[in-house]
Amino acid sequence: MTPEDALVVAREGGLDLVEVAASSRPPVCRIMDYGKYKYEQKKKNASKKSHSATLKEVKLRPGTDQHDLNFKLNNARKFLMEGDKVKVTVMFRGREMVHTYRGREQLNEVVKQLGPIAKMESSPRMEGRFMSMILVADREAVAEAKRLAEEGAEATSKAPEEVATAEAAATENTSETQAEKPEEVSPAASE
Repeated sequence: MTPEDALVVAREGGLDLVEVAASSRPPVCRIMDYGKYKYEQKKKNASKKSHSATLKEVKLRPGTDQHDLNFKLNNARKFLMEGDKVKVTVMFRGREMVHTYRGREQLNEVVKQLGPIAKMESSPRMEGRFMSMILVADREAVAEAKRLAEEGAEATSKAPEEVATAEAAATENTSETQAEKPEEVSPAASE
């Protein structure tokens, strides 16, 4: 069909003649409602970009040590950076129920460590033998943290030799100060 004939057919139907593959010989065209097509494409792209905030959970115990707490909070930090909500739960067993203040201390430590990038959606409350709270990412703080991380990555990738020279200078300074220190003699050894 010639382009003129196709244009006439499209106008009779109240549609548009859209060129699909311009680089092929002969060019490929389609008769369609172009406005409707663009709207559907925009709608598809919008649904792909949206990230629904899912609820992730981090479980603790009243006796969780600092290293384990830091490890779990790194995971919580990742969840918050991805835009998810985080439910932090402290589980009590047996006689631990008497010492709920220890669980509250754990949750306060969590808030203190995640405070810069998180807001508390629900404050700590007891539900049976669990004490839990929900944290939500602070969008501005998360965006700032991501921007700083990208700048840091760019700085390290641009000048690794500058970092190496700075590290070498720092080790020289520490070795010089160690060489300058006189040996300490204990009082028991001098007698």
